[in-house]
Amino acid sequence: MLRDDLRTLWTEPRPPDAPARVWRDWALLAVGLGGVVLEATLRENVVWRPVAVVLTVWLCLLPLWRRTRPLAMVTLAFGAVLLLQLAWLVAAPGEPVGLDTGAVVLVLVYALLRWGSGREIVLGGAVILAVGALCVITYESPVVEKVVGFVFLLLPGVVGAAVRFWGTARERQLEQVRSREREQLARELHDTVAHHVSAMVIRAQAGRVLAGTDPSAAVEALEGVEEEGARTLEEMRAMVAALRDRGVGAELAPPAGVADLERLVCTPDGRLKVDLGLDGELDSLPPALDAAVYRIVQESVTNAMRHAVSATEVVVRVTAERHTVRVSVRDNGQRTGRGRDGYGLAGLRERAALLGGALRAGPGADQGWHVEAELPRARSESGVHSRPRR
Repeated sequence: MLRDDLRTLWTEPRPPDAPARVWRDWALLAVGLGGVVLEATLRENVVWRPVAVVLTVWLCLLPLWRRTRPLAMVTLAFGAVLLLQLAWLVAAPGEPVGLDTGAVVLVLVYALLRWGSGREIVLGGAVILAVGALCVITYESPVVEKVVGFVFLLLPGVVGAAVRFWGTARERQLEQVRSREREQLARELHDTVAHHVSAMVIRAQAGRVLAGTDPSAAVEALEGVEEEGARTLEEMRAMVAALRDRGVGAELAPPAGVADLERLVCTPDGRLKVDLGLDGELDSLPPALDAAVYRIVQESVTNAMRHAVSATEVVVRVTAERHTVRVSVRDNGQRTGRGRDGYGLAGLRERAALLGGALRAGPGADQGWHVEAELPRARSESGVHSRPRR
């Protein structure tokens, strides 16, 4: 069991999408260099002042690469500390060498557990433990202080591991939400394909009956079969893209759509007034798009009722244009941060992306929370696969 756990740790990859450098890195560097200047200027008991200053400046620079090169930065930092400690043991100046600002190495301990691979964590952890143990043993201080110092050195690593676990768990939950959204979209597309196939069968049967008595009607029936087949192929391509190699069973319940929005926005408790506006040709939307519009409005209105602070009204606008359908949901509550950007919106973004569109959500410029979506209309409107009737 222990061997399997160690093998799993050793092969653990780095977390994806680690930022190379953000504004906090420059702020940390500025604070560190400022601390070096203050200590070098104001402290009187600094031993080997030039060496201590150069070492601490070096330690302040290393965190700039802590996410992309966590093991290398830990090795360089604690290697420099080790060399200084050995020089201190040989020269025996009496007082510890170095500046208190050198505590910036704790950021590297955090980054190793947060952003390193399993192999880097094992190797970097060995370096940290070895150097930390040497420093604790060689300093002449009470045992309690040594234990506290060692725990203080390892604590950032524990925090980094906890943040990494939380981030991994959240990403796993988001992936589950996206997967459920893909499955639901696939079920809806299954219903659409079944409808088209049924229509093709009926038209083919009618054409066979009319072939002997009315050839022109039979030809018209065949053209109808061709058009239904073209639409079916397009829906099948969309379904394959939605499934993404995931097996999904079919549920034949018809999904809700734009026609159900009037019933959706009714609020029996009266806490929020919902102003619904529908504009454009919304009666002939493809089923997948029709259901997506409903889901976006449903999730956005539900979020407003649950989370909008001091809101009295939600404004919903669905506008059908020639090539796109735009959905806008805005409430007039107090302007907040990104607190409502949860798993439901992640699923809606996945659905919009699968349909070739995009969804944006965030606090409004002046008040409330805004959700904006832009979804393309049916591909069949472009004229592909269609032919004029005779």
